[in-house]
Amino acid sequence: MWCARKRQGFRLLSVLLRSGLNSMHVDSGQNGIFTNLGKAAPEAPNHLMSAVMFCSVRSGSCGGVEERRTVHMEDEDGDGDERSEDDDELGGGEDEVAGGRVAHDVEKLMSIFKDSDSDLSEKRRKLTACDGVGVSSKLVSEVLGSLRNDWESAFMFFLWAGKQPGYKHSTREYHSMIYILGKMRKFDTAWSLVDEMSKVKDDDGSSLVTQHTLLILIRRYCAVHDVGKAISTFHAHKRFKFDAGIEEFQNLLSALSRYKNMKDAEHLLYCNKDIYPFCTKSFNIILNGWCSVGSPREAERCLKEMSKRRIPLDVITYASLISCYAKLRNMRKVWWLFDQLKKSNIEPDRKVYNAVISALARNRYVPQARQLIQTMEEKGIAPDVVTYNSIYMPLCKMRKANEARDVFNEMLQRGLSPTLPSYHALFRILRTSDEVFLLLETMKEAGCNPNSDTYIMLIRKLCRWRQVDDVRKLWSRMFEDGISPDRSSYIVLIHGLFLNGKLEEANKFYAEMKEKLIRPEPMLDELLQAWESGRQQADYRNINAESKEEVPEQTEKRTVPAKNHDEERDLRRFPEIRKVVRQGGFSFWQ
Repeated sequence: MWCARKRQGFRLLSVLLRSGLNSMHVDSGQNGIFTNLGKAAPEAPNHLMSAVMFCSVRSGSCGGVEERRTVHMEDEDGDGDERSEDDDELGGGEDEVAGGRVAHDVEKLMSIFKDSDSDLSEKRRKLTACDGVGVSSKLVSEVLGSLRNDWESAFMFFLWAGKQPGYKHSTREYHSMIYILGKMRKFDTAWSLVDEMSKVKDDDGSSLVTQHTLLILIRRYCAVHDVGKAISTFHAHKRFKFDAGIEEFQNLLSALSRYKNMKDAEHLLYCNKDIYPFCTKSFNIILNGWCSVGSPREAERCLKEMSKRRIPLDVITYASLISCYAKLRNMRKVWWLFDQLKKSNIEPDRKVYNAVISALARNRYVPQARQLIQTMEEKGIAPDVVTYNSIYMPLCKMRKANEARDVFNEMLQRGLSPTLPSYHALFRILRTSDEVFLLLETMKEAGCNPNSDTYIMLIRKLCRWRQVDDVRKLWSRMFEDGISPDRSSYIVLIHGLFLNGKLEEANKFYAEMKEKLIRPEPMLDELLQAWESGRQQADYRNINAESKEEVPEQTEKRTVPAKNHDEERDLRRFPEIRKVVRQGGFSFWQ
């Protein structure tokens, strides 16, 4: 049955491809992927369906992994290619009937928190009066995942759930709440939960605090560049009687490197060489960190240091350097490193091949990239979704529709499901809001639910198109999908409204942002404060003008002739100059 459904999906895809491409006549040299859009009749013809010609197969999953509304913990590499173990642990294992009950209860609880007219005390009252909800580990994980950007509501629900009869929080739920609090910089509250975990005993008599509990806090401190607190949290291993070995030290280095605290990470590596001896993995973390921040010079220096200290290089070392130069489109260095890898008798893995394929596609060597995929298969390395995204995404960026279609079709034929980056690449080349909402629906039907990054990208795009009504529609859909807006979402929305002259509405969302205790952006703060002060002065002048009209003037008015602007200033000799400031993806007059 599944095979028949899949064949039917491929037939649908081929029909859409034929009807869409025959009507579009797109070639690789054109600027746009859809040439006939806007010329069609209003009854949603074939060309509108071609907007989703790459994603018409209903795969039922996103990237082969079921999408869950859970808190996304960071993986160690930070490359986004794989889901972390926390995501797998947070997923439920109930049957279909239990899952249906949980979904109903989640929707019932989220209706309380989605009510924007209710303040926090009103939401607390409604939550206390809420009955008939079966609190379980899956339910708590789902709700916390939906409220991950609203720490007050999440913490209120967490405390309420912990008091319900027949339920007590496990390590997983504590980790989710600590992650949310750390993300919103509420570290004192997060540490109070850690102390509470240390007092709660598990079935085997041990406390709920694990080494991963401390790692979550370390990563959150590194994210806000509080290196001192991150190191202090690392030393807290002794407080909870954990061994702080080389693996825990490397986790600290990874967290520092991931959030661009590179100088501190490298300094920490050298200062602790007596306690934690140098090894390939430790240096790879530092080298990969320098590559991630786009500093190949520092990465080369780290490589020379490894050679100087006779630390062996491995495939991860070369993969990091190749990825770095691939992003910089330096094909000469990419090929040189690839040759050095083979001369060192090190077999390239999938990550190395993906980096080289990405470099080839970015530099418009698509046939060579396709040939390298065949070489991968000959070596026994099967290409994955990241491999095809490495070709497909640059092709979408170059607006080569035919070649992107071929790559996407090949990926589907291999049974690989498109991921969020695949859809994001297609969103970037859409031209109308109708196509945006159509692809959004197709994406959900395929089981690949949009995240906050998807909505941020689309809000910015529609604001640039000056389609404010569609921006409001997107903002409402984000809440419907269980995504609470974070700081980045608010900043992009307010910038876009400000750009489109909707100053009152921008100020309203700015006030809502401050009510949620979300840290505002300094530039945004200055813009709206200047507008607010200007509005108050204008109101004051209007009041004065009205009061003067009520009092009859005793003196005779004198008419002063206005000066000609051209007499005051010669615009050809002294032109008017206005500076432009770029902020948050938008341009503003200074």
